[in-house]
Amino acid sequence: MGTKTVNSGEQIDRQSRILEAALDLLSRHGISGVSMRAVAREAGVALGLVNYYYDDKTSLIRAALHRVDEHDLQLVAQDPSLPPDEQLRKALRRVAGAELLTTRYLSLRLHLWALAQADEGYAEINAAAFDRYLDGVAALVSNAKPELSWEECRERAADIVVIQNGMWLTSLLGVDNASIQRSIARTEEIAFAPSRRRTSGEAALREL
Repeated sequence: MGTKTVNSGEQIDRQSRILEAALDLLSRHGISGVSMRAVAREAGVALGLVNYYYDDKTSLIRAALHRVDEHDLQLVAQDPSLPPDEQLRKALRRVAGAELLTTRYLSLRLHLWALAQADEGYAEINAAAFDRYLDGVAALVSNAKPELSWEECRERAADIVVIQNGMWLTSLLGVDNASIQRSIARTEEIAFAPSRRRTSGEAALREL
């Protein structure tokens, strides 16, 4: 193994530690608790190393937001080893994983949403990430229900995300497993429901 490979691996590891430290601070203290010095201390690295990878606090927060975006896309990643309907069910259940229903993760979500409301630049990142996640859910629905139009798949995805966000928010008050299971079941009902749209032929027959 060459030195270049080792150095590249070390660099990725250090950057990952820095971003995770930024996210941890953000989840506990909000944006006011995130500074270059605080992140360096949390990550256990020199301040100069944080400054080496990121020009300022804004670029660091942007990178952290993109890290969350990448994680969200993994939640709706397709699994070719499964049939389309099972891929969709797996993704709908994945959002209620034990690693997500934690105070740290849910608090981070709240702070990220608040951050998007307070800063236009962060809002753009959040909006783009939200669209990508919606497209990911819609693609899973489309694969499982090929008779649906893309517009209807995306509408279903939007309805599903509303339930998922509500589940995450209310979990901060205490995880109610029965309620979570009902919420997941509701998202499956939305995803697999028959099409609400009538074809032009069906509409014509109804008018007769």
